[in-house]
Amino acid sequence: MKKIFVLFVTTALLISSCNLPSAYSPESAEAVQTSAALTVEAALKTPLASPTSASETNNNAQATSDTSSGQPFASFEDVTNCRTGPGVNYERITQITPQDAVEIIGFYPPNYWVVMSDAGPCWVAGEFVTPSGSIAAVPTLTAPPTPQTGAPDNVSLQQWTINCNYATNEAEVNIRWVDKDNESGYRVFRNNELATELPADSLVFTETITLLSGQSVGYYVMAFNAAGNTSSKTITLSC
Repeated sequence: MKKIFVLFVTTALLISSCNLPSAYSPESAEAVQTSAALTVEAALKTPLASPTSASETNNNAQATSDTSSGQPFASFEDVTNCRTGPGVNYERITQITPQDAVEIIGFYPPNYWVVMSDAGPCWVAGEFVTPSGSIAAVPTLTAPPTPQTGAPDNVSLQQWTINCNYATNEAEVNIRWVDKDNESGYRVFRNNELATELPADSLVFTETITLLSGQSVGYYVMAFNAAGNTSSKTITLSC
């Protein structure tokens, strides 16, 4: 600030000296001093530019550019079930693959997204979704009524075979059944003990067991969900 003051005083004196009359007089000297004083006073009253104004402008511009925009979409890392409502009690409409990006059309608290799939609108759990775009404008939706479902219908076996290898005392068992619509999965029992549990929409069970000539083995298939379970008839296979 001191340097600015000295600069303005020097400039004012030089300008004033150029306009001095050739003959010195007390009146002219007083005029020069008055002009210099007015110049210095004007300089002191002039506000200095803020050194942070430029950086603040840049920060504001950066903040504006960081705002999410564009149509909201959902992407997935794994194959994800998309259902008629928020939860496994609702029917599955389709599955969305990681190659697909689908439009987000709604949100259901605390963590479900409604998306537009090839099969129509459906609901996906938020932990499987990577959202993008302007999700702040997505409307909050109300969940449809929870479907009233009971235990699955009785399992209907379609086909069962056994291939015996008498040289090794091994037998290959194949059992096929009709899929149900509201099951959570299937359990296959061998001689009344659980042999395996299979996911929903399974249709076939195959295994190789040790079975001597003249021995037999019994199987039945159980379908289950949250409401209960039902079983097929028991079949007996022998070598």
